[in-house]
Amino acid sequence: MSINSIDHDDMTNIANKWDLEDEEVNTQQPVRKVKSAEARRRIEALREIRESGLTIEEARELGILH
Repeated sequence: MSINSIDHDDMTNIANKWDLEDEEVNTQQPVRKVKSAEARRRIEALREIRESGLTIEEARELGILH
């Protein structure tokens, strides 16, 4: 196969697919960070509830825990 027989449109499509995958990976990382931050906040809230002596049901009734 010579370089002249390569379809340049196919090459462009393949290159665009690679770029898209890179973008998808980059967009997934912030989502993971957000989920980790949410989990940390929830754990901290549960610790504070436990330290205050409230039960989970009491915290829900008071609107502290959703």
